[in-house]
Amino acid sequence: MGINIVDTTLRDGEQKAGIALSVDDKVEIAKLISEMGVYQIEAGIPAMGGDEKLSVTKIAALGLKSKIAAWNRMSTEDIDTSIECGVDIIHISSPVSDLQIKSKLEKDRTWIIENLKKSVAYAKDKGYDVTVGLEDSSRADLDFFIKLCKMVYDLGVERVRYADTVGIMEPKELFNQIKRIRNAVPIDIEIHIHNDFGMAIANSLAAIEAGAKYADCTITGMGERAGNCDFSKFAKVIYELTGEKLWHGKFEDLIEKEQQIKKIIKLDQ
Repeated sequence: MGINIVDTTLRDGEQKAGIALSVDDKVEIAKLISEMGVYQIEAGIPAMGGDEKLSVTKIAALGLKSKIAAWNRMSTEDIDTSIECGVDIIHISSPVSDLQIKSKLEKDRTWIIENLKKSVAYAKDKGYDVTVGLEDSSRADLDFFIKLCKMVYDLGVERVRYADTVGIMEPKELFNQIKRIRNAVPIDIEIHIHNDFGMAIANSLAAIEAGAKYADCTITGMGERAGNCDFSKFAKVIYELTGEKLWHGKFEDLIEKEQQIKKIIKLDQ
């Protein structure tokens, strides 16, 4: 199936209530996650400045096998800050549902189109690999989602994140939506699921079966509200159902590294 894992423990996972990680914590966690065999690590949000920017910079300087990405708003200032950190991938995020476009940004679709195009073109002109995240995809007009996919694909973006931001999707509907997107535009889909209905693994699997090639996960599924897709559990499901191995070494090695990360984060207390 050719699945690539994007680990977002250090960005989305850290939004779990009660979590506070130091720069050294994040660096050690990034090393362990890379050793697990993930394709990409979403290291944080450099525009937050301070220790957040410092941790992303230190992680990017490690020379890990995993690609290092930084999360950005549609802002040239954000993008410049991420570039200063030395990351591999510039991830640009935008609301796509009318609800979030209005409530979060107090803007409209035209503004999203103009500013997403400007931000993507800016990062691409700097010579960077760019991915785009479309927030609240599961409550969006799918035609508008596809329109944005076509636009950024024409700008050289090869991957778009479909984000079930509020965790309301179910497998059958998600499968149908991902199929429709894949049939409409030849862009790779990265699936980002929240676990509010307890179906993050099932939904991620459905998206992969429909043609998504990237799955966002966190260690133990930690994250905002009910959390995200649990990496080790998702990896085990994929292996048992398809035979595809998403980790390095033995499965016991993966669990051992997970335990080490849990100790750093203090999830074992």
